[in-house]
Amino acid sequence: MKKEQFDITGMSCAACSNRVDRAVSALEGIAEVNVNLLKNSMTVSFDEQETDVPAIINAVTQAGYGASLKTAPFQQTPSKTSQQPSNTGTEIRQVRLRLVFSVLFMLPLFYLSMGHMAGLPLPSCLSAPENVMAFAFTQFLLTVPVIFINFRYFINGFKTLAALSPNMDALIAIGSGAAFVSGICSLYQIAFAMGSGNMAVAQDAASHLYLESAAMILTLITLGRFLEARAKGKTSEAVSRLMDLAPKTAVKLEDGVETKVPVESVKTGDILVVRAGERIPVDGIIVEGWGAIDASALTGESIPVEKQAGEMVSGACINQSGHFLMRATRVGEDTTLAQIIRLVDEATSSKAPVSRLADRVSGVFVPVVIAVALTAAGIWLLLGYPVAFAVSVGVSVLVISCPCSLGLATPTAIMVGTGRGAENGILFKSASAIELLGSADTVVLDKTGTMTEGKPVLTDLIAIDGYDTALLLKMAASLENCSEHPLGKAIVDEAIRQKLALGNVSRFSQTPGAGIIGFIENHRYAVGNIRLLKDLGIACSETERQLADDLSDDGKTVLFAACDGGLMGILAVADRIKPTTPDAIQTMQSMGIHAIMLTGDNLKTAQAVRRKTGIQDIKAEVLPQDKEKEVRRLMEQGHRTVMIGDGVNDAPALARADVGIAIGAGTDIAMESADVVLMKSSLMDAVSAIRLSKAVMRTIRQNLFWAFFYNIIGIPVAAGALYWLNGMTLNPMVAAAAMSFSSVSVVLNALRLRFFRSATPSALPVAGGAMTVDDPVSSPSIRTIERKTIMQKNIQIEGMNCNHCRMAVEKALSAIPGVNKVEVSLENRNAIVDMAGTVPDDALADAVTDAGFEVKGIA
Repeated sequence: MKKEQFDITGMSCAACSNRVDRAVSALEGIAEVNVNLLKNSMTVSFDEQETDVPAIINAVTQAGYGASLKTAPFQQTPSKTSQQPSNTGTEIRQVRLRLVFSVLFMLPLFYLSMGHMAGLPLPSCLSAPENVMAFAFTQFLLTVPVIFINFRYFINGFKTLAALSPNMDALIAIGSGAAFVSGICSLYQIAFAMGSGNMAVAQDAASHLYLESAAMILTLITLGRFLEARAKGKTSEAVSRLMDLAPKTAVKLEDGVETKVPVESVKTGDILVVRAGERIPVDGIIVEGWGAIDASALTGESIPVEKQAGEMVSGACINQSGHFLMRATRVGEDTTLAQIIRLVDEATSSKAPVSRLADRVSGVFVPVVIAVALTAAGIWLLLGYPVAFAVSVGVSVLVISCPCSLGLATPTAIMVGTGRGAENGILFKSASAIELLGSADTVVLDKTGTMTEGKPVLTDLIAIDGYDTALLLKMAASLENCSEHPLGKAIVDEAIRQKLALGNVSRFSQTPGAGIIGFIENHRYAVGNIRLLKDLGIACSETERQLADDLSDDGKTVLFAACDGGLMGILAVADRIKPTTPDAIQTMQSMGIHAIMLTGDNLKTAQAVRRKTGIQDIKAEVLPQDKEKEVRRLMEQGHRTVMIGDGVNDAPALARADVGIAIGAGTDIAMESADVVLMKSSLMDAVSAIRLSKAVMRTIRQNLFWAFFYNIIGIPVAAGALYWLNGMTLNPMVAAAAMSFSSVSVVLNALRLRFFRSATPSALPVAGGAMTVDDPVSSPSIRTIERKTIMQKNIQIEGMNCNHCRMAVEKALSAIPGVNKVEVSLENRNAIVDMAGTVPDDALADAVTDAGFEVKGIA
């Protein structure tokens, strides 16, 4: 299936876009057609085996419009795109020129025809009764240039009439043409009356010329088109600013020589030089140096991020300070900026489901209006009213009708909303996604990388009394640096961040599922879980066990560190919750959206996340295919479901949901499967996306309401419905002004979306009490706990034969001060004694002897 974009000429209202849509959709092999009145463009998906571009262009031409294949922004380098002349700018200039010349002739015509009503003086050569023909003919001469300047309305209008698909231009052409023809008839009536000497008839005919109405209608319509074009230009400002971000040149380093080249000549693999204050020309990897990168233009994130060698940078971002060399990895249409422009362009060219009502109405609207105008004029004639009155009524009905506002109601809001989202790092892929997102009632969230940072970090560093926390971290990191475990990498990264020098490890060994052991400076160090401590025979107090359990209950992975057979400290590693996640969850739930977290982690970790974020519902130990099943189950229950994720395993669920939202820092496949992409990887942007979609849909509904309401009220009034009550009629000039205002007001209402602001975190209460969220850039919690020295003695005993003997020995030893715990074994004929501090061997031996048994040795 191939997708192409076309520029369409000659469209002026929703009836036009609907006609083009029907003409192209009738072709064989057409999968989807989206005609955008605002951009005068059309996007077509079609099967190349059944149809082709010439056939599509021919279908548009046969419908009475012009079409040409468009070079879309995503098929060019951004620099070329930004240099393309603006279609909107060209339209504004053309309409402005027509308006200026129309006004030049309209002002004297208006003064001549209406000035006497206000008591303004007229030259005697025109105001005298005997010069009535000169008076009328002068108006005729002033009207003809206005007709000529705006003759495109007549060309387009009558062309669509001939094709039996009348549009807004047809209404204008018929209305102003009828007024002009009526004026010409009055001219003949004046001439004939003066020829017969009947000056009274000539004067009466001169008072019903309606030539000024014909010129005024065209001038006011052109004024409306000018204001509309200017307002429409503002709707695409966000996209234009994105295009202007693309650098025009790059500094290429080749054989030690720096050369400034056009950015479109940069190829993958080229080495480029980027200095402080310059924009990065294309996407790539830093190979030497560093830079503080301001990516606000792409992501909306205002804080520069320092990038070192080996890290990715995106084209169009600004290197605020530093100097680096980079290797180009993505150029032309593959850059991040070009992809953003492509997504925004496709979204603004697509059509929201809500616009179908306007499409259906516009398809029959113009013919119905023409029928109403002819019927109204005919009725007034049959009732005996003058021809001039009937013509005035018919012209007013034709002119006040406004399918133009119907056609602009949806695309203006979609374009402004999509552009505003792009400025804030929220990329909508289609208008349908905007509509569906605004009505979501359930949000399903992945945990890792979506609610959390996506990588483990050291969160707690607890040294046992007598050991230094820096030494604890240094030795643990030295051992973990020899392993490849992701939890160990978190410890190493923290040691590097604190600029600790790692030690040289010898005789390194690893026990799967337990931990690692190695020697540093002739001391044996070990890092692992409680199983490793048992294997090494290292004692752990109840306080330390309880502390480890508390950390584990908080969703953290606990590691113990030991030195030469003694415990030296505890380390905790966890995937931290993003600072914005709790606020985002609480805001969603305050909006009436049910939030569900799906994670492959264990239930204890999931419950810890729930406590910290306040999310309503969690499902732990979920397989990737189960995520898709859960989303499908929710949809089958009738929920409008949104899936938010970042990984490959989230792609099926993202594709299944009504709307899939991909975290921007996630994988390419997740971003391809999603309908919305968040460039800043913050869940608060998901809240902003929902709020923005609601605002866009609210604006669309307002536009459609006022467009329909305006016509429902305006057409009957223009047809003379109020004439029976108070003699009120609608002058064609007033109708033209009202029609123009209707279209402009729709666009201006959509422009209010430019003031949309992204959601910001706020201090919202969390169910269950206060909550502390880990800061992803802060240091781990560092503390030291006091620990009394634990000594253990193994006493070999002879003479124990039964359980009474065992109990007697245990009682005797337990009574000694300083003894914490005694374990007596009949099978091994020994007693293991745990002591706080030192208890003399003689005291232990005397207690056993006094109990009636013999001590063979103490170790």
